[in-house]
Amino acid sequence: MTKGPIRLADIAKAAGVSQGTASNVFSRPEIVREEVRERVLGIARDLGYKGPDVKGRLLRAGKFNAIGVASLEPLSYFFDDPWARAMMKAVSDVCDETGTGIALVSARNQQKLAWNINSALVDGFILLCVKEGGRLVDLSRQRQVPCVALALENAEDGFPIIEIDNRKGAEAAARHLAELGHKNFAVLAITHRSAVPGTVKPEAVASAMSSSARLRIEGYFDALRDFDINPQDVAIHATLNDKKSVVNALEALFSAPEPPTALLAMSDRIALYAIQWLTERGISVPNDVSIIGFDGVPEAALSTPALTTMQQPFEDIAAKAVSAILNDEELASSQILDVKLVLRNSTAPPRSFSASLI
Repeated sequence: MTKGPIRLADIAKAAGVSQGTASNVFSRPEIVREEVRERVLGIARDLGYKGPDVKGRLLRAGKFNAIGVASLEPLSYFFDDPWARAMMKAVSDVCDETGTGIALVSARNQQKLAWNINSALVDGFILLCVKEGGRLVDLSRQRQVPCVALALENAEDGFPIIEIDNRKGAEAAARHLAELGHKNFAVLAITHRSAVPGTVKPEAVASAMSSSARLRIEGYFDALRDFDINPQDVAIHATLNDKKSVVNALEALFSAPEPPTALLAMSDRIALYAIQWLTERGISVPNDVSIIGFDGVPEAALSTPALTTMQQPFEDIAAKAVSAILNDEELASSQILDVKLVLRNSTAPPRSFSASLI
């Protein structure tokens, strides 16, 4: 019997094999003869040895072959939000091709944030849609591993970011509806989690919304001005990107004397909630109201009617982010990718609309 913790060398000695052979039994068992493998494993079981310290081996190698994905949202966000699911699928597909693992890192609990970031066995971090994430960015930098943010509020010091052209994409969305002949617009926007949803005046957009949302508002207005539509005449309702706040916004909009004929939704999730609410009340999409979303999540193509939207390049974003981490590439402080208009059945030219439909 040996004193103290059982080591791999003890197993090798007891089995009458070299330490290298014993190591291969646990790390590359396919190259060890079956009778030798079974003898080593049997002795390991008898002595209570559970295998080499994986963490120690990885630390010595300097590579974990895994990527951490962190967000300030709850972990359920990765599974509940259509955009997050689409992005994680794209990241997962790239990781599958390279045989790389993924670790979801909880950044919601501020008391445990430092521990979670510092103890994650990963080669780098993708910071997912970070708002008010200064501490998360700082902790990721302190790990001295490659980090990439997919959108970042108040980016400083050249932190690598891969994001989409929000302003240009929103301009294309509004232009599409204006070219169809719509004049009466409303925006279903996304506000900070800490803000109170509701009506927002154009001059209050800067304080009520994140940089991505502000850029989309600016893009909408860029297009509408070309069609002589005054931004002051466009109703902006801030939502929390959830059903309750979207429904509240729709109830306010469609109880007005002249409801909008065109809805600019800042996410496909918002647009899908709106389609459901309108359909349940006998308001036809797109005959009575046209809706355009933003993101291009898979659910958008499956709705009734199928949702016209601005498609994000999920695959390109994921490929650039994963490559930057695995290859320790030096990214420019910001890479901005285009989005594209995907025409489906939720938009059409306007027709006369009666508020009595409600």
